[in-house]
Amino acid sequence: MNYRKLGSSDLTVSEIALGSWLTYSGGVEKSQSIACVKRALERGITLIDTANVYGKGAAETVLGEALAGVERSSYVLATKLYFPMTETDRGLSRVQIEKQLDASLKRLRVDHVDLYQCHRYDTETPLEETMRALSDAVKSGKTRYIGFSEWPVAKIREATEMMGVEKFVSSQPQYSMIWRKPEDEVIPYCAAHGISQIVWSPLGQGILTGKYLPGAPPPPGARATSASMGPFLQDLAERRAVLEAVQQMQPLAKQAGLSLAQFALAWVLREPNVAAAIIGASRPEQIDENVKASGIKVDPALFAKAEALLRPALQAA
Repeated sequence: MNYRKLGSSDLTVSEIALGSWLTYSGGVEKSQSIACVKRALERGITLIDTANVYGKGAAETVLGEALAGVERSSYVLATKLYFPMTETDRGLSRVQIEKQLDASLKRLRVDHVDLYQCHRYDTETPLEETMRALSDAVKSGKTRYIGFSEWPVAKIREATEMMGVEKFVSSQPQYSMIWRKPEDEVIPYCAAHGISQIVWSPLGQGILTGKYLPGAPPPPGARATSASMGPFLQDLAERRAVLEAVQQMQPLAKQAGLSLAQFALAWVLREPNVAAAIIGASRPEQIDENVKASGIKVDPALFAKAEALLRPALQAA
């Protein structure tokens, strides 16, 4: 496993991170979830990402059990807030930041997280209130650093330029070979201001693994067949052209000596501003495969050919 510095912080994180969105919030049995966390730690993954809203606290609770007894300094723990936890508990107000952080710490069984992230931008709360509350959370020792996910660049800039508050060290955007929007504004701005990317869905919700074949039903056991996880995934029937292009990438991945999943992860990690790519594993074997993408150097010409294959399908989508 290779490691990268997270923005302007003193945190070093594994290039492959373990996420818990659909998997450990109820999509995978608890024993299997804990087995995946244990395997991730064995394979050198140090960054573990979650959020209070994943299963309305379920993912944090599972992680708290899985990490019990593990040396706290051996892993970097990140969680988030914003989305509704109850009919009244939501957003990024000072009250919610204080309340939700305490609740997350209790479920995670720790006295602090390393990274506390704003899951989305809150248009109903003044940005200054949010930033000062986050700054106080850092001062209290309950979080070491702060970050955000899917914020508009104008608000990232406003927060960065605000005086007397903690600075963001991380951004968590969706980013993959089939979703490159962060390259337009987010990555350039963040790279210039000490903010690293922690990427979610680097495998395009499984599309870039090649397991979904054009015109065929999802394979047994795939997330697309899960009653709890499937509804959150993209409609595969509407992405036939993309699925076909992904299959055409198989020889390129093979030429690089990689599986398609490893090839797609290596593509994300080719970007210097990306500190880590978050994977979601429902089986320990998936972790074994995905961690092999760390530190891989791929001929840029192969990536260029893959991008050329995908471009027409993405433009038509």
